[in-house]
Amino acid sequence: MIISTRGRYALRIMTALGQRGKSSSLRELAAEQDVPYKYAESIVRSLVKEGLIESARGKNGGYSLTRRPGEYTLAEVLKAAETSLAATDCTGRKEAECPRAATCPTLPVWRALDETVTQFLSGYTLLDLMPKQ
Repeated sequence: MIISTRGRYALRIMTALGQRGKSSSLRELAAEQDVPYKYAESIVRSLVKEGLIESARGKNGGYSLTRRPGEYTLAEVLKAAETSLAATDCTGRKEAECPRAATCPTLPVWRALDETVTQFLSGYTLLDLMPKQ
């Protein structure tokens, strides 16, 4: 399993929003986090769709977290950005789509790996990524 650039950027954007504690423009966030603006637009669209951040228009508008940083697990942020954290294609799709699911000897291993990764990432929050002050 590889966490893509999209997932890493999503974590950086979310962490920056947590540190700021207020609405921030996407231009500021993208520049500060060294994320191409168009790519950042796509990422925040996914994060808004999943309810992790919200947007507001106007003079003091921008993007902000919908909860406190300690209430977001890294697993949920990465799942919103990546759409899946599955280690293999067969665990990343519905079992009905895999004709070998009922007899595959390796499927239990991949499921266990997926569960381990999810548990590990669920043990960390955005607050854990923020510098201690």
